[in-house]
Amino acid sequence: MTKKKWGIQWNLRLRMAEKGYFQTSDLVPLLAARGIVLSREQVFRLVTQPPQRLSMDTLAALCDILSCQPNDLIEIREVTERVSKAAGETGKPVPQVRRTVIRRPDGL
Repeated sequence: MTKKKWGIQWNLRLRMAEKGYFQTSDLVPLLAARGIVLSREQVFRLVTQPPQRLSMDTLAALCDILSCQPNDLIEIREVTERVSKAAGETGKPVPQVRRTVIRRPDGL
């Protein structure tokens, strides 16, 4: 069984290399000149990991620095995820569990 899922391919490092920027710290002053003040650690994470959230100002600054469009940095891709069954699973519905209530005898 397969399950469709959408993900992104973050190409910032590739675009940086194409422009001759090989260290993440190269972006810090370039972003600051455009009003985006980020620490070296924040820029490192931005370059090395796909961001979960990205401000439009930061995206615009990156596009300006690298002379590219947002589509050059972000590619939307379908990720096919294979759903596997646990050992012994047959794919049939699991019967509902009966619950037993144990009560204390009266007078105790």
